[in-house]
Amino acid sequence: MHIAFASDHAAVDLKAALVAWARAAGHEVADLGPETADRVDYPDYGYKLAAHLASGAADFGVALCGSGIGISIAVNRNPACRCALVSDPYAAALARQHNDANVIAMGARLIGPDMAQACLESFLAAAFAGGRHQPRVDKLGALAERESA
Repeated sequence: MHIAFASDHAAVDLKAALVAWARAAGHEVADLGPETADRVDYPDYGYKLAAHLASGAADFGVALCGSGIGISIAVNRNPACRCALVSDPYAAALARQHNDANVIAMGARLIGPDMAQACLESFLAAAFAGGRHQPRVDKLGALAERESA
């Protein structure tokens, strides 16, 4: 599985820990930055992650900032992405099962590395349930297509 990671300066340490875990678990990883804790703007990295996923270069993405909110908004600007802000493994699994999310966002100031890893593991282990959820996910894509036309 190919997973892309991006963060802002507030989450660079959490990103490093999750990247290390993902590599150790045998996943292909794209670390889209930043590499240091020098101040950066989360939209730049959210857009970069979204473009990477939209190009087909990764299967899933992990977006991190201080709260997880700002970067999730940035990622969701791309119609190819469905980014869910999560803070526990159950929510991470539901994001995949019910919403076919391809990106999870977490807040480094709100979640520790062990819980973040548990969320990522749960997210990656879950599969989209389809069925009654498919028409809802289809509507998300239809809205994005309608707005970009």
